[in-house]
Amino acid sequence: MGSEHSHGVKVSQDLRGRDLLAVSDLSQEELLALLDTAAQLKRGRDPGTPLARNSVAMVFLRPSNRTRVSFEAAVHRLGGHPISLFDREIDMGRRESVADVGRILDRFVVGLVARIPSDRDLRGLAQAMEGPVINAMTDLGHPCQVLADCLTVQEQLGHLEGARITFVGDGNNVCNSLMEAAEVVGLDLRVVTPPGYEPAYPTSDLESALADTEIIYTDVWTSMGQEEQHEDRRQDFGPYQVNQSLLGKAPKSAKVMHCLPAHRGEEITDEVLDGPQSVVFAQAENRFWVQLALLLGIFALESGLP
Repeated sequence: MGSEHSHGVKVSQDLRGRDLLAVSDLSQEELLALLDTAAQLKRGRDPGTPLARNSVAMVFLRPSNRTRVSFEAAVHRLGGHPISLFDREIDMGRRESVADVGRILDRFVVGLVARIPSDRDLRGLAQAMEGPVINAMTDLGHPCQVLADCLTVQEQLGHLEGARITFVGDGNNVCNSLMEAAEVVGLDLRVVTPPGYEPAYPTSDLESALADTEIIYTDVWTSMGQEEQHEDRRQDFGPYQVNQSLLGKAPKSAKVMHCLPAHRGEEITDEVLDGPQSVVFAQAENRFWVQLALLLGIFALESGLP
């Protein structure tokens, strides 16, 4: 289901005014339509300015580089004004309740992008607000990252269904959202972790998972909030470093992905990250295009565009 507005970009009516709290909030049709919109935008189609004279709040309780810059740039591209708020400014849950933060923001802005640790607080904000809420990362999931990953896989392989992806490392929020994407679009996802770090998902043996993989995906071993576990994790994850030796167990055509920031020399070596099989920086760029498409789908028809 879609609609062409006056600039010719197809957008999904199904996303209008919707929250995006997890990849599983999207149907297969909606996810693929979103990626198609992102691809059109990346080829130069004009999205118009559906957010003109409107503001979008962006709450960051975790440090941010790609997420903040890509969302701010996308809101600007649609004619809107992003308002970034940080932990000390709102002190959410202490200075002011989660629900009150949501109710107040709802009176000033047309929507909220939230990068916060707690999935429960994210859902509390969504419940308190009438405007759409977008999950820009919690400790449980990272859906916008994984939507950009899906666009990258589609660009590299020409398909998503059956794409053989081996995730090597920690069963973290990115891994959780990849698992949701696997269910929605039919990825052939293999997850390889050290014992004790598994997600709630079947895991694979490293050598067998790599033997015919098309994508090798890794992430940091120590996420924000886990710094005190750093040395233990370095020991536990050592055999899972994505290096030339590990790459040699996969087909030579396999591509390497990483959601960044990378701890070079830990989960991935410079040689691999900067090497010919890496698509990591194209993957990072796709954050902008997918989030532009997502904002367009949520807000384009709100402004009365045909």
